[in-house]
Amino acid sequence: MIKMFDEQFLVGKEVINKIEQYGYQAYFVGGCVRDLLLDNQTKDIDIATSAFPNTIIALFDKVIPLGVEHGTVIVRHKKTSFEVTTFRLEGTYSDQRHPDKVEFIDHINLDLQRRDFTINALAMDKEGKIIDLFNGQEDLNQCLIRSVGDGVERFKEDPLRIIRAIRFASQLGFTIEKKTLSAIQEVKPSLEKIAVERITNELEKLVAGKDINKGIYYLRETGVYRYLPTVRENPNIINKLPDKLEPMESFGEFIALAHFIEPNISVKTWIKQWKNSNRIKNIALNLVDALFYYKKTQTLDSWLIYNLNTNLYHSFIRLVNAIFKDNLLIDENEFMQLVKQLPIKSKKELDIDGNDIIRMFPKRIKGPWIQQVFNQLEKKVVLGNIDNNYEKLKEWIKWNPPEDN
Repeated sequence: MIKMFDEQFLVGKEVINKIEQYGYQAYFVGGCVRDLLLDNQTKDIDIATSAFPNTIIALFDKVIPLGVEHGTVIVRHKKTSFEVTTFRLEGTYSDQRHPDKVEFIDHINLDLQRRDFTINALAMDKEGKIIDLFNGQEDLNQCLIRSVGDGVERFKEDPLRIIRAIRFASQLGFTIEKKTLSAIQEVKPSLEKIAVERITNELEKLVAGKDINKGIYYLRETGVYRYLPTVRENPNIINKLPDKLEPMESFGEFIALAHFIEPNISVKTWIKQWKNSNRIKNIALNLVDALFYYKKTQTLDSWLIYNLNTNLYHSFIRLVNAIFKDNLLIDENEFMQLVKQLPIKSKKELDIDGNDIIRMFPKRIKGPWIQQVFNQLEKKVVLGNIDNNYEKLKEWIKWNPPEDN
């Protein structure tokens, strides 16, 4: 019995109360119950109910019909979203993602039976009473990831569950149970049928896991890495990864690491094959530039820090300390001290602008030379070779005029 609910669950309890007022059953289910029992932060709260989707739509003012055909809608209540799904049985999975047929039912037990792992096959009523048909709480206590029922069947229904198992191992630091591991080995070739976007979504969570090294270990030991984009054609990458990694803030950080240890595979290739966003691409490229600059100079200078996105400071330090050794390791406090000592944080802070430069050379036609001078000044100031002072900047330009076009 759970005694304490946080604000999200208290709001969710109001949703359950309203459903029950009209004679239907409703429970908190899945990952939110698991995380509550583990005392982990809960991101999303799912509710399972005997009410049909159209009934839920009629009961609440703000409902998003996310997947009505599969029994799921999003209920918005007090600025919080709840995924509400009708109890259901599922048929075969021809597309290895969605069941060919969904049968709505009126009891929670059979609904829990269709779920992937015992630690996710948990339900809880509004008072905190747990329904646990598959010893999920015991597996939580033993830190085990175990499939519900026959693992081969569960993984054949949706092979993405294979990567989900490894992702949970990374996120929770759990061990995959022996029979479940055997089922992964048997079904893993089916991963070839899974959409890249779904795999990417799972790997993003895996590399962010608190026990990322356990996740990488299972990718290696199961051979699942041989079914991942880019890695399948370049299997040595997985074995070249550093032994001890820390949780990563984005998949762009992982791509930067992979490109650094295998430069022949471009960032562009990773982004294209994993179908990542421009945001991930920009993160990877910025980190790659910093890593190779650091490798070349073997020093942490102002120019490197200046060109590194402020949001990527911790990512860069993590990667350096995973890749490099001994005197090239970076102390975070020393790094942040260098950040504070930067003369400027951006070009906008230069005490001179393009118009000032143009006025110094009134007879010259405007062109790329203006930006070239500006870039030179920027680097000189950042490295401390010139003070960021208008007169001194003009003096430097006077003695270092732009070359003729």
